[in-house]
Amino acid sequence: MEDQKFHMPLLGDEFPEMTVQTTHGEMTLPKDFKGQWWVLFSHPADFTPVCTTEFVGFQNRMEEFKALDTALVGMSVDQIFSHIKWVQWIKEALDIDIEFPVIAANDSIANKLGMLHPGKGTNTVRAVFIMDPKGNVRLIMYYPQEIGRNMDEIVRAVKALQVSETQGAVPASWPHNELIGDRIIVSPAKDMKTAAARLKDESLECYDWWFCHKPLKK
Repeated sequence: MEDQKFHMPLLGDEFPEMTVQTTHGEMTLPKDFKGQWWVLFSHPADFTPVCTTEFVGFQNRMEEFKALDTALVGMSVDQIFSHIKWVQWIKEALDIDIEFPVIAANDSIANKLGMLHPGKGTNTVRAVFIMDPKGNVRLIMYYPQEIGRNMDEIVRAVKALQVSETQGAVPASWPHNELIGDRIIVSPAKDMKTAAARLKDESLECYDWWFCHKPLKK
């Protein structure tokens, strides 16, 4: 049997066009989210403990995602009736309404997004794709089935990407970096003249000409 090829969109690529069936009806990606940020995350299987905690975690942060004008979309290779029943179970057993759509993917779609890893069985791994308003892939994360994701990190990543669009690069653990807090890193100088001017720029704070930072614009 010929091995399945592993495919995935790369950072900066446009998200591949596809029509999918979801718990909210048929959707066309990335068209249906044009003009806003959106997060697509895959889970290994419905009615599993770790995935249930993740769905609850995402739902509990819906207001944070909405404040960032960011949509959430779940996905696995389970059939649509399984998704519907699981969402109903979460409501009945945990009293939590899952507001985001959940895609019933087939193996073709999952392979197209690199969500089926041969060494990790036949279920989708825990993938996260963050797309910008143009439908371009801006961040990708992969977790194995046995480790649940940190939803606060995904919220942070969306915030950081949006800030970097207009203000510059953000440091490690932003907005709580050990060196510069929530400040923004200025792009390193590319010539001698700019390097010398950096240290005289009163609007910046610098450790050296190649490591300068500025206040975050609220």
